[in-house]
Amino acid sequence: MNHAQIVGWAHSKFGKSDTPGLEGLMAEVVPAALEHAGVGARDVDGIFVGVFNNGFSAQAFEGALVGMALDDLRNVPATRLENACATGSAALYAAMDFIAAGRGRIALVVGAEKMTAVPTSRAGDIMLSGCYREEEDRVEAGFAGIFGKIAQTYFQENGDHSRELAMIAAKNHSNGLRNPYAHMRKNLDATFCNTVTDKNPLVAGPLRRTDCSLISDGAAALVVAAPEVAETLERAIGFRARNQVNDVLALSRRDVTEFAGARGAWTASLEEAGLSLDDLDMVETHDCFTIAELLEYEAMGLAGRGQGGRVVREGITARDGKLPVNPSGGLKSRGHPLGATGVSQHVMAAMQLAGEAGDMQLPDVGLAGVFNMGGAAVANYVSILERVK
Repeated sequence: MNHAQIVGWAHSKFGKSDTPGLEGLMAEVVPAALEHAGVGARDVDGIFVGVFNNGFSAQAFEGALVGMALDDLRNVPATRLENACATGSAALYAAMDFIAAGRGRIALVVGAEKMTAVPTSRAGDIMLSGCYREEEDRVEAGFAGIFGKIAQTYFQENGDHSRELAMIAAKNHSNGLRNPYAHMRKNLDATFCNTVTDKNPLVAGPLRRTDCSLISDGAAALVVAAPEVAETLERAIGFRARNQVNDVLALSRRDVTEFAGARGAWTASLEEAGLSLDDLDMVETHDCFTIAELLEYEAMGLAGRGQGGRVVREGITARDGKLPVNPSGGLKSRGHPLGATGVSQHVMAAMQLAGEAGDMQLPDVGLAGVFNMGGAAVANYVSILERVK
């Protein structure tokens, strides 16, 4: 497929924002993304918005909010998408489908979430709606409780991997120090992350606070264009492949430590791209919890089942390792405003490929992988990106 290409982007600071709502968060990134792409608002043929919401905000109909940011966008068709924590990637892929179908030549993708305006207990319940409530509604500690059970099952099957989870957290916090957009820029070492204290208590099962991503506000935007349009612009980041693979929602109906849908998405995209994992120079992956990143090592093929801990012990995914994973700090350090995350991950990878990542920049990045998932590996998206121009 002749995929649309990324031609510009913008990213807000993630964290607890003083901006009161989604409209303001979107306004922070929409004009900046268009300027970075070198296109005008009047050039945009479609707007695709990713917002999870589901109770974070009383304001629904979020697709229409982008037209409030710039007057020239008021008449552009706009659609809002939601796919749990993969909402941002759903919006991006819909924009690319729009262009591939010939419905437009330039599309604007905006991912945003305002999560901190509700109490933490309410936020936990809202996020739990990304699970199968019929069976999983009574899990304590909300979504963290779901991944706590996954971690507990993994430990029962493969031994205690608390140290390896702490090493993943420490790696991502170290990387996040370089990221000016990150929610938490603190150098928490593996000893701190592996020790249960008042500052790092157990949250759910074997997961400690440092094993959990942050409740964040933020927005990110991408401008994507048909290849013939991208040729005329300053930069172009292409998709060698992009695939979505789903798995069944109810955890009771699958092996919760396999992440089979994630494995399927990685397999499909590497095959489409004609590549192996060894060809990639970096990966941005969905570390909503450290156990998720460990299981994703196995799903992408860095290690066999039950062997993911070896990957971080050997430094394979460190910044200077064979395959750096989450050089941006990942969700763990960068933050996880649900609707923005998938867009943010693609922005982080595109910045590396374009040589525009500043202090985060890795040397010689030619191919990058992005993995974004909704729920506990239910909706799985894998993109393989390369610099075209």
